[in-house]
Amino acid sequence: MKTFLFCVLTLPGIFLFTSIAGADPLPTNRLAKEKSPYLLQHAHNPVDWYPWGKEAFAAAKKENKPIFLSIGYSTCHWCHVMERESFEDPKVAAYMNEHFINIKVDREERPDVDSVYMTFVQATTGGGGWPMSLWLTPEREPIVGGTYFPPKDAYGRPGFLSMLKQVAEIWKSDEPKIRTQAGEVTARLRKFSQTPVTPGAALSDAVLEKGLQEMTGRFDATEGGFGAAPKFPRPSELIFLFTEAERVGSDSPAGRRAREMALFTLEKMAAGGIHDHLGGGFHRYSVDGGWHVPHFEKMLYDQAQLAEAYLIAWQVTGRELFADTARDIFDYVLRDMTSPEGGFYSAEDADSVVRAGFKEKAEGAFYVWTEKEILAELGEAEKEFAWVYGVESGGNTSRESDPHGEFRGKNVLIQRHTMAEAAAKFGVSEEVMAKGLAASRKKLFLTRERRPRPHRNDKIIAAWNGLMISALAKGYQVLGEERYLVAANHAADFLREHLYEEKTQTLVRSWRGGSSEIDGFAVDYAFAIRGLIDLYEASFDIARLQWALILQKTQDTQFWDKESGGYFSSSGQDPTVLLRMKDDYDGAEPSPNTISALNLLRLAHLLGDPAWEDRAKQTLAALAPQMRQSPLATPMGLVALESSLSGSQQIVIVGEPKAPETREMVKAVWNKFLPGAVWVLIANPADRAFFAGKADFYENVQAINGKPTAYVCQNFVCNLPVTNVDKLKKDLTRKR
Repeated sequence: MKTFLFCVLTLPGIFLFTSIAGADPLPTNRLAKEKSPYLLQHAHNPVDWYPWGKEAFAAAKKENKPIFLSIGYSTCHWCHVMERESFEDPKVAAYMNEHFINIKVDREERPDVDSVYMTFVQATTGGGGWPMSLWLTPEREPIVGGTYFPPKDAYGRPGFLSMLKQVAEIWKSDEPKIRTQAGEVTARLRKFSQTPVTPGAALSDAVLEKGLQEMTGRFDATEGGFGAAPKFPRPSELIFLFTEAERVGSDSPAGRRAREMALFTLEKMAAGGIHDHLGGGFHRYSVDGGWHVPHFEKMLYDQAQLAEAYLIAWQVTGRELFADTARDIFDYVLRDMTSPEGGFYSAEDADSVVRAGFKEKAEGAFYVWTEKEILAELGEAEKEFAWVYGVESGGNTSRESDPHGEFRGKNVLIQRHTMAEAAAKFGVSEEVMAKGLAASRKKLFLTRERRPRPHRNDKIIAAWNGLMISALAKGYQVLGEERYLVAANHAADFLREHLYEEKTQTLVRSWRGGSSEIDGFAVDYAFAIRGLIDLYEASFDIARLQWALILQKTQDTQFWDKESGGYFSSSGQDPTVLLRMKDDYDGAEPSPNTISALNLLRLAHLLGDPAWEDRAKQTLAALAPQMRQSPLATPMGLVALESSLSGSQQIVIVGEPKAPETREMVKAVWNKFLPGAVWVLIANPADRAFFAGKADFYENVQAINGKPTAYVCQNFVCNLPVTNVDKLKKDLTRKR
């Protein structure tokens, strides 16, 4: 029997699709026309949702209703909770529809909108997060805000319906006063966002030293990481520590301390439950101080930045633990997070269906195990596996790591013992133990693959793809696996084809079955440019560098602050956004300003244009107040500052790319951690013409006696050329 659907208009903008076969009515709202996975998740709420845009704002003004703004993203656990508790409740939805114009925003699509209102929420509540819940005037000025609200009043906190009623009542009783107060708050936010930089003393090594001192004071010597639970992996801090160790000398007390903190943290994270020991990659953060029970969400930007940190750890130690951890991050991304077209998906959800065929979801359901399940799969091998990965009959979580008892009786795999310890306990060689555990992990992985998978956010974001291109390009250089370079090139090609407008030389923010209508933000340009520079240094394809130069020009045109230096986060072309913000914090993602400072320095050091170096210094000057007051707010800014203070280092290799001697020289450069250095391969007349057209310096680097030749230079002044890879390695170890 055929089932026909009829569209019946009910509340404004809400449609009910009713089947003549008697199926339950399915409410559908305006979000059904959107591309964002997050907005689509809410397309069947009984709430009369609008996407961010002129239609919603016109309705708010016409009906003189305040706006309820809900900001989140598709893999956000508490966003799902609030949806189930409140937005799917017909009574709550009816109240929302009667008294408010309700708008949903995907923070990943609109970081500009998110940034404005997150600044307000943090300033007024002392914290922030998602879902973010705000009430605004029809002109989008904030009245009150917060994050997650439970459905009912509890623990001294107002419930969501209570908040709705309070705002609706004060709007009805005292609208003029509310408008005045919201206008005053907006004026303060505007003043804060537009405060010009006050010239002061130049940034110096003292800022770097202060940053290291602060990190040392916050370091957890028992479990690694910085501060107490919850613990977030913040790779930019670790990259700063590695860079600082090189600056002060890795053999000095301060240098050893910096390196040890970074390495120990990476070791503990690799062993922790935050690391997916079966499928690779890392979860978003640990709810406890020992990296054990994670918030199970997996984000692309974490994978990219952590891979880079583990690659640096391998460069400075040569320990296979770090190389293997980077490899398993890449394995996860290439297997589960790569689109057929070559772009990288954004995230995987923390929640998943508990059992196939059921609707009930739980956080971590895909990842956790009972001892009985593991025994059924592994048999006798379960003893070794359980001892190494902390499996217990009653579950291995604690009150600290699982305060609500969500994982009672379950095990979150965590490496409790090393391979050497396991080999000694069970009387076998480390090689035999390693092979046995690898086989057990594979069995459990294949079993887990038959479980219902978490929702995957298949939106492809320009900025995050830029981060992953960087990581894969560096992975190819350090680990030598060709597939990483292939994947990085495919992703760069995807960006060019689907997220770039050739005529205007501009990026768009995202793609999902087609390009979004949202223009790229400063962060998209900064991360894409960084990815392309890294891809040039891995492939020596000049076309990648040429495109980076085009994007840098566009970024400068659209986002540069001519008065105070640095880059605004958005172009300022969208009149619906209340304020034009400037990001100066390296959080889960680095700030576009810190990464742009690094990009500009690298381009200046590659191509000898002092204008780029001047712009990098102006960007650092714009960050100076934040860096002086709280250096650890901008760890990648500290990395850029170190590069600016130490001057430029160029490594130029002249030779045929496929010649064994050339390859050995290139590998010598790739295998060493060289913060602030840039490298060039002159392989043919076209290469020389491009670089010499930018800087005369490149006319003078020639092959000696027809042999592959390397030049190690400081500020474009070079040591004697070398044709022997061992001599090159010695030059690379010299202090700058």
